[in-house]
Amino acid sequence: MGLWHVFYEDWQMECCGRSFSVGEEVRWPVLLDDADDVLGGGWDDALTSIAGPAVVRLEVPAGDGSRHAGLLRVERHGDTWPELRGRVRAVQVVIQAYDRTPPGSSCWQPVPGQRRLRPVERCPKWFSAPAPEAPAAGGERRWSQAGAMATLEVPDLPSTALTDLLQKLSTAPAASR
Repeated sequence: MGLWHVFYEDWQMECCGRSFSVGEEVRWPVLLDDADDVLGGGWDDALTSIAGPAVVRLEVPAGDGSRHAGLLRVERHGDTWPELRGRVRAVQVVIQAYDRTPPGSSCWQPVPGQRRLRPVERCPKWFSAPAPEAPAAGGERRWSQAGAMATLEVPDLPSTALTDLLQKLSTAPAASR
């Protein structure tokens, strides 16, 4: 068995998801995203690797012989995506920092690597967005719940099933966000 980290975005859960708890068996359609494209990047500690019993960084072979590393993300919209099945071993609410850019506008951008993780027993169905606060460097910053990071215990896959999943992940087009 391996431990795989999967990010479940707030809007995906609120739209079409079902709340889940630690210990529950889940089946999710997933995509492998470039970690720098998810909430501004800085996900090195949450990436996944198929090397030994614990998955820390997921690397998918590409058709050109290279390997792609990234962040697994639940995707419930668009095409039919590869499905990942596992038992939830941990759930953490992802609280992301956003800065108003430019100052005074109505546009908020995620701050790379600026997030907090709060352990919970059950993933919420609805996420909250706290009021803006002033960061030390001036301007405006707000912290908002952006989704949940689930750690799944994934059963050992036969080499053919693992190869098939990796192939599907490497050829799946990035979903529009």
